[in-house]
Amino acid sequence: MIEASGLTKRYGQKVAVDDLSFTVKPGHVTGFLGPNGAGKSTTMRMMLGLDNPTSGEVRINGKRYGELRNPLRTVGALLDAKWVHPNRSARAHLRWMARSNGIPMQRVDEVLEQVGLTDVARRNAGGFSLGMSQRLGLATALLGDPEVLLFDEPVNGLDPEGIHWIRRFMQGLAAEGRTVFVSSHLLSEMALTAEELVVIGRGKLIAQCSTAEFVDNAGSSSVLVRSPEAPQLQRLLGDEQITVRSSEADRLVIDGATTEQIGELAAQHRIVLHELTAQRGSLEDAFMQMTSDSVEYQTTLGEATELTAQGVAR
Repeated sequence: MIEASGLTKRYGQKVAVDDLSFTVKPGHVTGFLGPNGAGKSTTMRMMLGLDNPTSGEVRINGKRYGELRNPLRTVGALLDAKWVHPNRSARAHLRWMARSNGIPMQRVDEVLEQVGLTDVARRNAGGFSLGMSQRLGLATALLGDPEVLLFDEPVNGLDPEGIHWIRRFMQGLAAEGRTVFVSSHLLSEMALTAEELVVIGRGKLIAQCSTAEFVDNAGSSSVLVRSPEAPQLQRLLGDEQITVRSSEADRLVIDGATTEQIGELAAQHRIVLHELTAQRGSLEDAFMQMTSDSVEYQTTLGEATELTAQGVAR
């Protein structure tokens, strides 16, 4: 479990993370979302003791990272896929990491196979593509068989097959009872991967809830209706002050109403329905709505307008 309490990070007068508190529980993939400049990477660095908080703390399984003995056995992390020395082979890198944390050497070959790098284990990491480097980063994170895993943008550089693989991989780790915390800008992928979300903006917590709750709370649901009598139904909806977002010859998309309301109205007036479907909004739509006041830059008429000078954290 990860527990952040009152976490704050200042760089001079700039506040990168502002009194941030949240909990990440085991057994789920928890997505960590926020616009550029929200403080996601700074937060993850503070979790791992790479940055010291101005105030507040993060505890992993009840301890600060600096208190962990052989930390790779408790926490595995992938923050920067290209940090490995370019002249060191993948296998040599993992052996060095294993030795530093008292991890048996046979574990090196196990994780190389687990991430699909066995055939290139003796190649220098400097010749790896970004996707291969991501897989090596995953192998490093898994080396100590840790209970807690932190991934920052883990699908960068992966092809569609690789993205699908890492999604199932992370979900499998969570199913084993591990705590999996992952940041990403690919909202469509997070919608498929994460059951829980922590969403921040300008260093502050915006929401912590399930992915389904986050989408529902944004209020972006609608109802799709197909009917040969769509124009008549649209007039009736207008009389009821119900908004029709879009209409075609036999198709309506309706906001602010339930399927029950639409079905009962149609039945009262003997209107034939060929389809009546509730449509939940997308995670992307919900994210854009919930973080609209927290974006660092807003594009207007093709020009980027700076909304805040807070550019110290991603």
